[in-house]
Amino acid sequence: MTASVFLAACVYISLVMLTLAFLLTVVRVVLGPTLPDRILALDMLVGIAIGYIAVIGVKTGFNLYIDIALALGLVGFLATVAFARFVLERGMTEEDRQEKRNKEAVS
Repeated sequence: MTASVFLAACVYISLVMLTLAFLLTVVRVVLGPTLPDRILALDMLVGIAIGYIAVIGVKTGFNLYIDIALALGLVGFLATVAFARFVLERGMTEEDRQEKRNKEAVS
């Protein structure tokens, strides 16, 4: 077996595994049951998309795909942080927010 045949087989196997992971993660996004579960699943979808981009980069030999995957990773991280802050703020009542502001003002 030559190296190019082995590489092609590995690329196709990884694409199949990534597709399976993508489908299972989409099921988690749809079924939930809570908002943090959905946010975690969306973050996982970003990771799977990075995997797809990396595999396509290996398959085509075009190195720019790796840079695109890195940029997507940074954007995905920032989106996850924003969603986490949203969940943190959403779970607080107005009295809790006022108490938090008072504590921050004292510090």
